[in-house]
Amino acid sequence: MVKEEKGEVEVQSTEKVVVEAPKAEGKEEEKSAETAVKATFKKKSQKRKYVPRAQVYILCSYNNTMITMTDLNGGVLGWSSAGSLNFKGPKKATPFAATLVAQKTIEKTARFGIKEVKIFVKGVGGGREASIRAFSNAGFIINSIKDLTPTPHNGCRQKKPRRV
Repeated sequence: MVKEEKGEVEVQSTEKVVVEAPKAEGKEEEKSAETAVKATFKKKSQKRKYVPRAQVYILCSYNNTMITMTDLNGGVLGWSSAGSLNFKGPKKATPFAATLVAQKTIEKTARFGIKEVKIFVKGVGGGREASIRAFSNAGFIINSIKDLTPTPHNGCRQKKPRRV
């Protein structure tokens, strides 16, 4: 036994099925246009980005190690830090943490097919050499290593001596 009332169909079992009422032609055209737009967005395929050469920025402070890989124009391909790998406190600045950060960054950017890197190191932390070594062990060709650590040459003007 089937009863039909106000867009609902009641079947003998306790299930209810909603039946849509016929709509005006103008609304259907709008709806079909919307679904066509949505379908084009869904069907669009992403192009695979291939980056043979990249730049690696390593920031090793006393408290943390952060590594960012970019393409030659500076667009970020992937990054990682010791804090994002759940290292806490002074363990973030260790060479072991720096090695794991480098490996995580390499995993994130593996899909780009990077073969050659230029490395830019900044900071005085303990993970400087360890992170560079991790990139070397991963099979990257290292074109150059540049130190960007800021060094003061004479610094700011001193305060004048206090007169008592």
